[in-house]
Amino acid sequence: MAAAAAGSASSVKETLPPALGSTSQPPPVFDGTTRLYICYFCPFAQRAWVTRNFKGLQDKIKLVAIDLQDKPAWYKEKVYPQGTVPSLEHNNEILGESLELIKYIDGNFDGPALLPEQDAEKRQFADALIGYANAFTKALYSPLMAHAEVSDEAVAALDKLEVALSKFNDGPFFLGQFSLVDIAYVTILERVQIYYSHLRNYDIAKGRPNLEKFIQEMNKIDAYTDTKNDPLFLLDLAKNHLKVR
Repeated sequence: MAAAAAGSASSVKETLPPALGSTSQPPPVFDGTTRLYICYFCPFAQRAWVTRNFKGLQDKIKLVAIDLQDKPAWYKEKVYPQGTVPSLEHNNEILGESLELIKYIDGNFDGPALLPEQDAEKRQFADALIGYANAFTKALYSPLMAHAEVSDEAVAALDKLEVALSKFNDGPFFLGQFSLVDIAYVTILERVQIYYSHLRNYDIAKGRPNLEKFIQEMNKIDAYTDTKNDPLFLLDLAKNHLKVR
């Protein structure tokens, strides 16, 4: 499985295409080009974006950014009927759902493997943690959306990650070495760290040294940091979209 260094060896930072809105023309869908449809500030789309970057697929998977605040009608009509991001146009098919998509990109394209191929224990642990990612997201976002204080469920979810990060000692990541599990969680952690700090005066990494180390190490990986937004921009989005306070 790939070491984190592979994701730090990226070349010059990618020039990102402008986001397409309601007046934008669609790309020539199903012309043989592989396209990853994302929104630059969506944590779920960011998962697929990081996976693409880490595997060095910038030349093989073209980014198409969608403006979710001014979504073009053709995206739902011609590309992905669910109308959400991310979606992947590949081999004349459209695939979606971020946790499934990161597995698909890992398994169907060249580049460093992001799931253990030989270690059955790590693979089982990886599958379980990826399967928990949606529940983790709900536990952390629910108090914010409900205008409530930090919930017992949120604390328990963070504690679960802290324990999970201690299972393997051959690196600072969930499986020791960098994997899809880290990608599944880091884009959510990036946001809740900002939201809880500013809106609830709660530091998600305080008293959780494994989580603190994980965040530090993730921020050394270009494949991830190249996809990050300004924290205050994300905070403003949260205040408007999640109606948090």
